[in-house]
Amino acid sequence: MSRIAIKICGLSTPETLDAALKGGASHVGFVHFAKSPRHVDGDRLAQLAARVPGHVRKVGVVVNPDNAEIEMLVRVGDLDALQLHGSEAPERLAQIRARFPRLHLWKAVPVKTAADIAGSAAYREVADLILFDAKTPDHADLPGGMGLRFDWSLLSGYRSHSPWGLSGGLDPDNVAEAIRISGTQLVDVSSGVESAPGIKDVDKLAAFCKAARS
Repeated sequence: MSRIAIKICGLSTPETLDAALKGGASHVGFVHFAKSPRHVDGDRLAQLAARVPGHVRKVGVVVNPDNAEIEMLVRVGDLDALQLHGSEAPERLAQIRARFPRLHLWKAVPVKTAADIAGSAAYREVADLILFDAKTPDHADLPGGMGLRFDWSLLSGYRSHSPWGLSGGLDPDNVAEAIRISGTQLVDVSSGVESAPGIKDVDKLAAFCKAARS
């Protein structure tokens, strides 16, 4: 089995970013969405991104961004990838790809049923990675990061020519099981390594990375 990629998302302080790096994260995520308790502005993003070594991928997490927002984030954060967490249609991803050809595009797809997974096929031609996440309640303020999980067995046997990852409700205690059931090669965690919304816990970070690697 190839090495599991680990993304620690919603990092907002130097201390927790350093803990994610020490734990062996392959990707670090920075949320730019004002309603999120993990929101970082451009200045904070620049400070954090400067601490990330070249072998670790920097991912900006956004919700229905306009081009000006993307340009700012790419410039100040020197981003490797953009994770689109809103209602962006495949046509919007194609527009972003045309304008920012060097940026990897990740599309978060909310999952509750097998039909949601099948529907992700619409993004295969325009996204570099599909991130299957738990579907949040219809009127929730946040599109993710709420600690919800879906039935991972829906991904058992899933095959795609495109890279994909698993998010939603992962924590140090269940990530190994999630990998075993789903067969994912990338796990993405945010609230599952926090002591309170937006507050990352360095011990949980270390435990998550260790469990995912096991």
